Amino acid sequence: MNSGASVSGDERIRLFVAYTLAPDDRERLFAWQLAELAGSQARLVPPEQLHFTIAFLGQRPRRDVDPISEVVGTAAAGAGPMSLELSRYRETRSVGMLVFEDESGEATRVAEAIQRGLEAIGVYKREARPWLPHVTVLRFRRPPRLQPELPVLGQVMPSEAAAYHSVLRRDGAQYDVLRSVALGGR
Repeated sequence: MNSGASVSGDERIRLFVAYTLAPDDRERLFAWQLAELAGSQARLVPPEQLHFTIAFLGQRPRRDVDPISEVVGTAAAGAGPMSLELSRYRETRSVGMLVFEDESGEATRVAEAIQRGLEAIGVYKREARPWLPHVTVLRFRRPPRLQPELPVLGQVMPSEAAAYHSVLRRDGAQYDVLRSVALGGR
């Protein structure tokens, strides 16, 4: 398990767990965002913030980082390769996302193990719907109702599972990896 950013004391911090994207996948997605979404007057998600969310934990005491990281490390230990294929673009009330298919089921298996582990330590309540592998690429106040040409990505393989600290700023959120573990031979 690798340590990234640090926070001090027992303050409450905004946390989530996600799969990180390999740098080349992030750059290919960002190039697509610039080509297909930049004129939409919505806010593009910067390349360093592109990820597959597994669980949003909200405001948690800083002391929860170690048990959360332990759950992530345990669930990701021995994970096989995770190969995700782009399926479609989708908009919700506030975000545009790329939705992926998990043909092997490995990304879903590990995400669900992480969610169960987080629930067991009392920091998360699973949603009724199943986990949806997606990457948020656009944020907006009103849906722009885009129908962009999908990027040609081939297989996308998450490189790590990580606990993130999300700091809300005036110009958007900043995400810092607190702890991460490599996935599937990466």
